Amino acid sequence: MPELLLELFSEEIPARLQRRAAEDLKKAVTDALVENGLVYESAGAFATPRRLALTVTGLPPASPDTREERKGPKVGSPDKAVEGFLRGAGLSSIDEAKIQSDPKKGDFYVAVIEKKGAPAIDLLTEILPAAIKGFPWGKPMRWGTGRLEWVRPLRAITATFGADGEEPETVEFEIGEIRSGHTTFGHRFHAPEPIRVRRFDDYVQALEKARVVLDIDRRKQSIRADAEELAFAQGLEVIADEGLLEEVAGLVEWPVVMMGSFDEAFLSVPEEAVIATIRANQKCFCLRDAVTGKLANRFLLTANLVAEDGGATIVAGNERVIRARLSDAKFFYETDLATPLADNLPRLDSVVFHAKLGTQAARVARIEALAAQIAPMVGADPEDARRAARLSKADLPTGMVGEFPELQGLMGRYYALAQGEKPQVAAAIEDHYKPLGPSDRVPAEPVAIAVALADKLDLLTGFWSIDEKPTGSKDPYALRRAALGVIRLVEDNRLRLKLIVLFEMHSETWRSHRQEARAADKQGSGFADGSSVIGFASRDVNGRKVELKNLDLLSFFHDRLKVSLRDAGARHDLVDAVISEDSDDILQIVNRVAALGDLLGTEDGKALLAGYRRAVNILVAEEKKDGRSYGGELDANALTAPEETVLSTAIDLARGEVDGRLAADDYAGAVSTLASLRAPVDTFFENVMVNADDPAVRINRLTLLAQLRDTMHKVADFGQVAG
Repeated sequence: MPELLLELFSEEIPARLQRRAAEDLKKAVTDALVENGLVYESAGAFATPRRLALTVTGLPPASPDTREERKGPKVGSPDKAVEGFLRGAGLSSIDEAKIQSDPKKGDFYVAVIEKKGAPAIDLLTEILPAAIKGFPWGKPMRWGTGRLEWVRPLRAITATFGADGEEPETVEFEIGEIRSGHTTFGHRFHAPEPIRVRRFDDYVQALEKARVVLDIDRRKQSIRADAEELAFAQGLEVIADEGLLEEVAGLVEWPVVMMGSFDEAFLSVPEEAVIATIRANQKCFCLRDAVTGKLANRFLLTANLVAEDGGATIVAGNERVIRARLSDAKFFYETDLATPLADNLPRLDSVVFHAKLGTQAARVARIEALAAQIAPMVGADPEDARRAARLSKADLPTGMVGEFPELQGLMGRYYALAQGEKPQVAAAIEDHYKPLGPSDRVPAEPVAIAVALADKLDLLTGFWSIDEKPTGSKDPYALRRAALGVIRLVEDNRLRLKLIVLFEMHSETWRSHRQEARAADKQGSGFADGSSVIGFASRDVNGRKVELKNLDLLSFFHDRLKVSLRDAGARHDLVDAVISEDSDDILQIVNRVAALGDLLGTEDGKALLAGYRRAVNILVAEEKKDGRSYGGELDANALTAPEETVLSTAIDLARGEVDGRLAADDYAGAVSTLASLRAPVDTFFENVMVNADDPAVRINRLTLLAQLRDTMHKVADFGQVAG
């Protein structure tokens, strides 16, 4: 069957856009093919720095004939209705329509629209230019006098269509000043001459001969293999960097890996700074000694050509640039070291964190206060937590972090250790940003935990206080990530913390912040965020007043926790069953979900859940019919069947034990206690008629079911459990 080959040849496409662009091209073309009735067997998309390519195999030579019956108005309808029907169906006269009868609706017109299939190549002449013109580049450009927009100037279009064994046809179309053809070009330096291509197989082979590897994954594999081989020969190991590998593979069409070196004196700079310098400025891979694990004074570069001198000039050029860059990094590092971190703090007064939330200095002051309050709760020394929080942002004004913002926190740790700070304080300066994502390390040292929690909670309570919350897919301040960070800190370190207590505690700090901001504005400081902070309305929850913004923030945490637990494999319905409006102990929620899942995974649990549902269904129906709710004390004299007496006794015992277990924070024990109700519940429903003829007996039995429901609700809302 025929095959389509499409190549869009251009100036260099940014590496970060290539893979997505190839997929976008495939989607745009294949979607249009299917819409036009051209069903295909397979499609593949490829990208190099100078081209996007697409192959679609198993296409039919033409689209199929179609036949459609379009229902029209009733016979005898007004002329305007008939005219509209004719226009929509493409008929010139109502005589061209059929009349069909419906026993209920009468006679109505039907247009039979038959459409002959079109040759695939004719359809492609419309599909391909439409896909190119509508390509979703984020920031396209124009060039010359043309109107075409592309990410970089488009130089040629190859478009062929034909079956195996036949000379393919060129899909003829024109975009701007470029006409489609069957000519492509190889490597910019090694093979710049035009290359005539027919179909995909000979296209790939021709490019290989012209020093172009079409598949980005093949280029990645080639770079990885050559890099590892070169490193191994020198007793070194490549520092893995998938992001850099993806980028480098998008910068070259014919990768050639070479090794260079730099002065060992630069190894006195922290290795992360050396790696960041070499990576950011020259897109080179760094190496470690395979035995000691220490950073080596070597690097690997990837050239885009086979040099006549074996790459000596290319390596020398990269070494020269890297030497200059590392000299800058060494200067930054030594200059930063000479300035105590605490001396950088006044510079934070002029750094605005957020227009409505004040400066970085004000934020540091809040984090410091909160970290000292959290410290005893997590086993940290309050003074160490206070010191670490005070210095947590002190590396932001340094030269090294100014050059490489991704090193913030890390450089603070290096400077703190070199300047005599306690190891736990230095570690907390680095770790207070963590975890930044699901695969990031979670701080485990108490001081780091306290400061990390304070940093994230200040961020969340701050933006909640000015009503700047995530909406839909937009989360410009990474508040979802901050909440998930708090959850991971609590879960991984098995912390028992009351979020509402922390929110309310920090609200006092925010009140002081608001007052200070207003006072500062009166002095003409230009900092007027106080009026932007929303009011602190509150509501009574379980006998205590809680600010509404804090309840809303707690609800946000509930949503994030549900996402986290679902990702970990927990059932979403169990999360809903154990979370109430004021559930603010994350670890308790996690433990309860696990315990409830264990119960419902047993036969006793499944049977008990079935009994609960039966009881609730009966109660809902009877309460609606009677216009009242059931509950309260049982009438012992109305217990006429031994099964209901046994169930009543079992519920009384279970209720008392559940209360005791919950008071002792033994949720697993409380769940286990419920399992003991399985047998009496089963026996009750097998042998007892709830809606007895005697009204007193009926009311008593409904009250008994209400007691069963209420006892189980002490542990979880089983009505939320699915299945």
